[in-house]
Order: sequence, then structure tokens, then C-alpha cells
Amino acid sequence: MFAGDHGNCTKQVGNDGKMACEVSTADLNLTPEQKTKMDALMAEHHKEGCTKATEAKYMKEAKGILNEEQYAKFKAECKGEKDKPAA
Repeated sequence: MFAGDHGNCTKQVGNDGKMACEVSTADLNLTPEQKTKMDALMAEHHKEGCTKATEAKYMKEAKGILNEEQYAKFKAECKGEKDKPAA
């Protein structure tokens, strides 16, 4: 990655996993209330732009919405670990 590409969601796609703003919440079994909160959080995150700081804020706020198991899945997908074979 080149200097200056940090935080640009569209340029982060690759073998390094996904930025949180690219992660789907469809397989997290969200309650309707959680889905509403996550949708609003994602919309706010997209409006703020995808930077290292906003990404950290997004992850922190998502942790407050999701339960422990859901957050673990969400975080694993962000890091691209979802499809990796278990060691």
C-alpha cells in the first residue's frame, strides 16, 4: 500500500481483510434493535469518512451494540479471519 492510502476504504480491499465499514452484519443474528443501531452507526461512519480514527470509533461503538459472540464474529470478519482455516 502506498503512503496516503491509509483509511481509504475502497483502496483497503485486498488480502489484509476488510475495514469495518465493509463488513456485512447479515450473519451476526442481530435483533431488530441491534440492526437498527448498527445501520445508523454505519451510516454515521460513512458520513464521517473512513479513517483510522473513525474506524476505531466505529469498532468501539459496535462493541457496545453487539454481544460478545457477535462482536467476535464481526471483528474476525474485519480481520479477514472468517474464511481462514483453523490452525
